[in-house]
Amino acid sequence: MYAAERQQRIVRATQAQGRIDVVSMAEKLGVTAETIRRDLSALEARGLVRRVHGGALPRVAEGFEPALESRAASHVEQKRRIARAALPLLDEGVRSILLDAGTTTTALAAELPALVQDGRELTVVTNSLSVGTALVHEPRIHLHLVGGRVRPRTLAAVGSDVEDQLRRFSVDLTFLGTNGLHADQGLTTPNSEEAAAKRAMAAAGAAVIALADSTKVGQTHLCRVAQVGDLDGIITDTGIDDEQRAELEAHGVEVVAA
Repeated sequence: MYAAERQQRIVRATQAQGRIDVVSMAEKLGVTAETIRRDLSALEARGLVRRVHGGALPRVAEGFEPALESRAASHVEQKRRIARAALPLLDEGVRSILLDAGTTTTALAAELPALVQDGRELTVVTNSLSVGTALVHEPRIHLHLVGGRVRPRTLAAVGSDVEDQLRRFSVDLTFLGTNGLHADQGLTTPNSEEAAAKRAMAAAGAAVIALADSTKVGQTHLCRVAQVGDLDGIITDTGIDDEQRAELEAHGVEVVAA
């Protein structure tokens, strides 16, 4: 069997099954496990699969962007754990934060009211209607909703007006969600306007923390937001494998698995 044919079968199996195992695929194709690992390296370089410990997952197609409703219903417990793991970063010295549009940042917004029950006050800047809705009735949270054209798919305000407004803010912490988090390609998202807004948010923060469940790790999309080395921290869940974590930490960023 030629390498091209073997790799084609690997891609098809990954897409059909949702995951392939190196040892099982080697037995199925009658080759060594090392051959399959080389095939996976080649396929990952072409953006066709995502390598994980012991096997591979299908790569999310470039430009594909699931709607907010479907994302909100997936990996709910992982996102809740990520949000709670972010709370210790919000010590008394943090007076202002920025939350971008995303289901994990919205999960963090849902945890914030408990943080201000002791009389503390917090300023939150966001371009997300979901985050704004979660916080608008909290009297000790001073909400600043930056405005522009709203994308129905994500409920995020985007465009030059949003970017201009964000340039006038300087916050203690920026929390960014992401569609993809790759050690080499950084934080990426399918939409260029969302990417531009996220870059403006990152620039507004004295520190930048990425919040991403482990299914996002290793994924890449069309538009880059930031390199991993630009981040001050990454919070994900325990689904991240040791190899992925080591690749991210090699850029000098702390990775917390909640």
